Amino acid sequence: MTPAPGPGAGNGLAAAELPGHPGETRTGLALLVIMIGVLMAAVDTTIVVLALPEMERALHVALADVIWVIIGYLLVITLLATQVGRLGDMFGRVRMYEAGFIVFIVGSALCALATNEATIIAFRVIQGVGGALITANSGAVIADTFPPERRGRAYGFNSIGWSAGAILGILLGGVIITFISWRWIFWINVPAGIVAFMLSLRVLHDHTERVRQKLDIAGMLVLGAGLFGVLWAITKLATTAFSTGVLVYLVGGLVLLVAFVFVERSRANPMVDLSLFRIPSFSPTLLASLFQGLANFAVLFLVIMYLQGVRRLSPLDASLLLVPGYLIGGMVGPFAGRMADKVGAVWPATIGLGIQIVALGIYAQLGVSTPLGIVVLAAVVNGIGGGAFFPANTSAIMKVAPGKVSGIASGMLRTAANIGMVFSFAVAILVAARAIPRRVAFAIFVGTTRLDTHVAGAFTSGLHAAFYASMAFMVLAALLSATRVMSHRRERAT
Repeated sequence: MTPAPGPGAGNGLAAAELPGHPGETRTGLALLVIMIGVLMAAVDTTIVVLALPEMERALHVALADVIWVIIGYLLVITLLATQVGRLGDMFGRVRMYEAGFIVFIVGSALCALATNEATIIAFRVIQGVGGALITANSGAVIADTFPPERRGRAYGFNSIGWSAGAILGILLGGVIITFISWRWIFWINVPAGIVAFMLSLRVLHDHTERVRQKLDIAGMLVLGAGLFGVLWAITKLATTAFSTGVLVYLVGGLVLLVAFVFVERSRANPMVDLSLFRIPSFSPTLLASLFQGLANFAVLFLVIMYLQGVRRLSPLDASLLLVPGYLIGGMVGPFAGRMADKVGAVWPATIGLGIQIVALGIYAQLGVSTPLGIVVLAAVVNGIGGGAFFPANTSAIMKVAPGKVSGIASGMLRTAANIGMVFSFAVAILVAARAIPRRVAFAIFVGTTRLDTHVAGAFTSGLHAAFYASMAFMVLAALLSATRVMSHRRERAT
């Protein structure tokens, strides 16, 4: 691991302190700007979920295709995470972070002006490019700004941005969709993005060493085609019966994903830097993030399916029950990050995953008449677990990654988490739809219909299966995280 340079040595914002401005104030303002970027990305994730029914009706989007308004955005971020992180290493992480705001603003404005199914999905892709530039470089910018012993705390505060954004997305989404227009869920990004961009120009300064690299276009295309094939097959299975076409997409996607590994081995500058996997704790950290995303991203949608479909709540009322979880999770983040700085990142991350397993177990017990307070309890427990895991796991990957490739490492972590999130979204619908007709389950998922009482019990059983599947993925994530404890003990013993 490359040692952190001292003050004024040319690493990040610490080197950019101006006369008369205390370093703490400078780094505090920098962290605030980074939090705003994360907040915007989080707002856009939850707010779009609530807007799906309105977009489907207003733009005449087919029920089976409306899911791509979300998946398309996540897929682009997944594919570009390492590449834009590499651009940060090449041209400056702050510069690429700031470019993300510009692209995100333009993409948001275009989404607000969309006129049909093709344009809303295409413009969401553009928005995803901006989101990738912001999220993939934010971790590296923090690593450049704070010394190793303070990064965990910084990542903890950064998690507040995500939690606050998720809450704002829920609250603003309900108000905007109910009283104004779904288009304003995108318009609000424009002034917020402009303010964040102007602040970043004033506060963030790039003094990191540039590293000459090449983009891995071939790897990105192969991975993108493979993920698209598998995702297309899974989402089709959520609304239609199994067919030859679905099989072709599924098999073709899997073949391309295997081919991606061989493509990366032959590339001088691969999309996934395989040499980083030689670092003992790097692989478990990335895989823990992947399986945590696979397990937990589905929870938001599964719970909303339960509250809207089984309990017949409106999208806004259903989402409000999840606010306490995001709120508590945001409060836990800084404490978990501080703990990661003091005792290491492994224990807070692993304990956080264990707490999330408990939350999923509570969710799996929900019935047709369970008190709604139990939903709030499970959301709070899940928020505590997530608040402990995210800053610690991010701190772990940035501590072991060599400084010159911290942008690539940050992008790889984001890629792993996003792959889990993308598949979590699709798998959740597929598993939960086993108890009732697929199209009915899918319609409940996007908020366009509700369940009749006589099938609510059957559908709840399907949700239980989905929650137990998520528990299995979360257990795997916790086991992978725990292997780092044993690895650290062996290192100290030698």
